[in-house]
Amino acid sequence: MHGELATLGIKVAPSTVWEILKQEGLDPAPERASTTWADFLRSQATLFWPAISSKPSPSTGNASTFCRSSSIPPDASASWVIQAIKNLLMDLSDAGCRACCLIRDRDAKFPALMDEILAEIGIQTVLTGIRMPRMNSVMERWVQSCRRELVHRCLIWNERHLRHALREYEEFYNQHRAHQGLAQAAPLRAVPDLITDPSRIANLSVRRRDRLGGVLHEYSHAA
Repeated sequence: MHGELATLGIKVAPSTVWEILKQEGLDPAPERASTTWADFLRSQATLFWPAISSKPSPSTGNASTFCRSSSIPPDASASWVIQAIKNLLMDLSDAGCRACCLIRDRDAKFPALMDEILAEIGIQTVLTGIRMPRMNSVMERWVQSCRRELVHRCLIWNERHLRHALREYEEFYNQHRAHQGLAQAAPLRAVPDLITDPSRIANLSVRRRDRLGGVLHEYSHAA
């Protein structure tokens, strides 16, 4: 709630939000379980049907807090990984992002040629230690957010359905979701100017946009 208010240009202390929730008997969002069975079924139906005719997106990757998901086949070869890296670099270029390093594990599927391609454009390859997830904390945090905010709240039917859900979550994560590490901004959205006029705050007109049938919510000022 504190992050959504910041995206609307309203400055409120986190403690104030906590006090309001406590007075109303509401738990923080991660522990809240107030969705009715009817609402859950309605959101799943809305989420599932658009996925039937959706087209898979190009294979990409991840960079900093800017999120891109990739569909990796179980029998991915070294040549497939090379092509996936090339797709990632083109995708980052189109998005205007500049990466300084690629953090990866020591899987044998990553060929030496991949590191050479990255080195040619100034991207350093950093290998994580064995069983040391903290060395790739950004990615581990993204996986946790994706699971808690999306996967654990959906019934995933197949790969196409999962791709459709992930594309929606990517857009939400990159363009709207408030990130505490970015001072409540999003990777592709700056924090708006604060509203200082009391009369405007008292007469707000806010519009809510539901993604994936209400699994995700976006709030913005009504035009």
